[in-house]
Amino acid sequence: MAGTEVARVSVRAGSVAPAWKRIGSSVVLIPVFVWVTLFAPSWAFQLLVVAASAVACRELARMFERTGRPISTRLTVGVGAALTASFATSLYARLGDTARPLRWMLTPELALVIGVGLICSAPLWSPGRPLVDSTANTLFGAVYVGWLLGYAIWLQGRAGGPQLVLFLVGVTWAGESAAYLVGSSVGRHRLAPILSPRKTVEGAIAQIVVSLAAALALGAWLLPACSLTGAAGAGALLGVIGQVGDLAESAIKRSIGTKDTGDLIPGHGGMLDRIDSLLFNAPALYLYSLYAWCRA
Repeated sequence: MAGTEVARVSVRAGSVAPAWKRIGSSVVLIPVFVWVTLFAPSWAFQLLVVAASAVACRELARMFERTGRPISTRLTVGVGAALTASFATSLYARLGDTARPLRWMLTPELALVIGVGLICSAPLWSPGRPLVDSTANTLFGAVYVGWLLGYAIWLQGRAGGPQLVLFLVGVTWAGESAAYLVGSSVGRHRLAPILSPRKTVEGAIAQIVVSLAAALALGAWLLPACSLTGAAGAGALLGVIGQVGDLAESAIKRSIGTKDTGDLIPGHGGMLDRIDSLLFNAPALYLYSLYAWCRA
């Protein structure tokens, strides 16, 4: 009986440390992110997103390597970062002088074609026996991170873009925090026991509810010209799509038998662990804001 009590105390102590690490990291990183998004030149935000893409691609490639899956780390990082950067260069092309459009700029479509060509032709100059698994894994890693994260740059390039980015990150992370707190404290029913045993139905519901509430609050504060009804729709969308993104990363980790992508951010894991929901939420909010909300 005493041993059981000691075990429970140890679990509680072990759970307190990560919580404090998460809070400490957030206290340091959130003000920096807000400053870069709102007050720094747009290229600083774009550079931050490209850097995050490169780090996340590297984490994904290393995760594959550690578990014995063939992948080209250099091509994953290089093509993934180039794909993300192409969203910035295409943005500058659209903002350029209409009399002399910047047609030489790298667009996402062109970057994708070049990247796919490089990855698929890599066996021609690589030593050893060609492995289709390496080509498939490299292509997946570069597109999964590099392409999806690029939409954050397009979102920031819209009218009111910095505020939309803060809305995106605030709603996403508020919902994730609610899911973590509710799921770990009162969660009883498993949401996806095979993909992620710790995720619960209670946590999923909390994420949607808090995402909706955060969207109404942040929408009224950051985007007063946009309708609150639209903000509520965005909150519900991000609350659901964000969980799909989280589970998609869990499926990747489960399929190759690993837990975390890295330990870059204390209490949060790797960069990919931190942006997994944003990878799906960034394009979702960009398209939603473009066609259904804040279209001006």
